[in-house]
Amino acid sequence: MPCLTDEQLAHFDEEGYLLVRGMLDVDEVIQPIIDEYHGVLDKLARELYQAGQTASTYDALPFGKRLTQIVVESGQIHAQYFDFSLPQTGIDADTPFWAGPAVFRCITNPDLLDVVESIVGPEIWSNPVQHVRLKPPERLVPKNHNGQALVSATNWHQDNGVVLPEADDSEVLTVWFPLNEATLENGCLRIMPRSHRQGLQTHCPGGPGGLWIPELFMDMDAAMPVPMQPGDVLFLTQHTIHGSLANNSDDVRWSFDLRYNPIGQPTGRDLFPGFVARSRANPESVLRDPATWENLWRDTRDRLAQEVHTPFNRWSADAAVCA
Repeated sequence: MPCLTDEQLAHFDEEGYLLVRGMLDVDEVIQPIIDEYHGVLDKLARELYQAGQTASTYDALPFGKRLTQIVVESGQIHAQYFDFSLPQTGIDADTPFWAGPAVFRCITNPDLLDVVESIVGPEIWSNPVQHVRLKPPERLVPKNHNGQALVSATNWHQDNGVVLPEADDSEVLTVWFPLNEATLENGCLRIMPRSHRQGLQTHCPGGPGGLWIPELFMDMDAAMPVPMQPGDVLFLTQHTIHGSLANNSDDVRWSFDLRYNPIGQPTGRDLFPGFVARSRANPESVLRDPATWENLWRDTRDRLAQEVHTPFNRWSADAAVCA
C-alpha cells in the first residue's frame, strides 16, 4: 500500500482511528519478530533456571505457554526484559531491554512508513515511546499487595497523557498491531471513536494499570472493541482514548505499540533516543543500521543510570476528577 486514500484519511481525521486489515506481511515482518523473541525468552528461561527461580527452562512449551509458566513460577512479569524502551524510573546499568534487528526492521518497514507518511508527512521521526506488550492470562499472573494482577486490562487513556507537556503540540501517531490474534477473550484493544475531538483529558495516577481517565466522564456505550489478526494495523491520534480488555484466555496476548512524529517535534520523552526513520529532504540522515539503534539505547541506559531525571508524569491525584 503506497499511501492512504482520501477516504481513509478522512476517516482517521473524523473518527480518530484507522484500522488497515492485512497491511503487514506476516511472513516478512511478523514472523521474524516472533523468531527473534523466542531467542530472548530462551535467554531469560536459562537465567532464571540457573538462579534457581524456576524448576525448568520449559523448552518444550510453545512461546505463550512457556512465558506464562515462567511468570507464574518466578512470581515476576519480566516485561522489561522484552521491551524495546526503558522504564520511566529506576534505570540501572543492568536494566534489561531488547532492541534487536527484527524489531528495528519492523519499525523502519517501508510499507508501514508509507502509511505513516500519509498522516505525518515525509520527514518521519521514530518516537521512543514504544513498547512490546506480552500479556499472560490475568488469572495466572502474580498479584500485588492489594491482590490485583500485575498485568491486567489497560486503563482508558490517551497517549498524549503519558508524556510531558512539551509534546502537547507535536503530531504523534500511534501504530498498534498484534503479533498473535487479538480477541475479545485475550484482551484486544478498545477505543472511543471521535474522542480525539475533546483534546487532552485529565489522567489520574495510582490505578492498578497506571494512569487512567475516569469512566464517569466518558460515554461507555461508545466504547468499541477492535479484534485484530496478525498483519492488521491500527492507527490512533495522540488524543484518541483507548484501553484494552483483560486477558481471560489460556495464552499470551502479544502486540507492538509504536509511535512516530514529524522530525523536529518534541517526543514527550526526549531523554530517550529516537531517530530519523524516513526523510525525503535529507535521506542520508536516515538510520539504517540496527546495531546503531541498539547502541543508542545502551548509551542512554548507561547515562540515565548515573543521573536523577524528572519523572515523565504530569498528573496529580489531587485533581477533582480523581477523587
